Amino acid sequence: MTKSKKKSISTSNQSSKWIFWVVGLFSVCVLGFIFLGNLPEKEAAIDYEGQPYLGKKSAPVQIVEFGDYKCPVCKNFNKSFFPLIKKEFIDTGKAKFYFMNYSFINVDSIRAAQFAEAVYQKLGNDAFWKFHELLYSKQPEDAKYEKMDIFTESFLEDTLKEVASDEETEKVVRAFQENQSKDAWDKDMSYVKKLGVTGTPTLFINGKKFEGETIEDFKEMVEEAAKENS
Repeated sequence: MTKSKKKSISTSNQSSKWIFWVVGLFSVCVLGFIFLGNLPEKEAAIDYEGQPYLGKKSAPVQIVEFGDYKCPVCKNFNKSFFPLIKKEFIDTGKAKFYFMNYSFINVDSIRAAQFAEAVYQKLGNDAFWKFHELLYSKQPEDAKYEKMDIFTESFLEDTLKEVASDEETEKVVRAFQENQSKDAWDKDMSYVKKLGVTGTPTLFINGKKFEGETIEDFKEMVEEAAKENS
């Protein structure tokens, strides 16, 4: 399957959910790539230029999720916990939220990631996030499909047509087939090695890997990052 870290939002009940999620991640996501050569940097300057994001441009904190569209834990993260992060940090103007690809499960992972990058390049940020959310919602629930080719080019094209016109979809498909989005994907994957990402979803806050276990840990790290940038 996959691997990952943790996520977000309030009350003791939600904190218990956080801990449950974290424990599940370690048990479920042990199949990521092992080590990719050089020792990872604990902190690195990330070039956010040309990356899809949610939030205000003036937000002082950058949160990055490394994800794989075939990762079931990523699906759970985006369905159950990302809305809490959005409400607490993105909508309040405290942080911008970026998505970067770590495509490692199978060829579907790479195909979906590069297609999504083509959506971003040709149709812009809003279209990307609509497609991003829809694609995760279409991930099969049954784990046996994880290693099968589900996100075929025709599947991705039909999915995009649910949020874009036929003309817009043709533009994206053409860019994808011509490998116009590969450089953007390569850039994301280069950060996987540089930052030592070994599973998904993995979160970074202003270039530092989040390694806490509760929403309080996450809030503290975001607030500390905001102070450093104030």
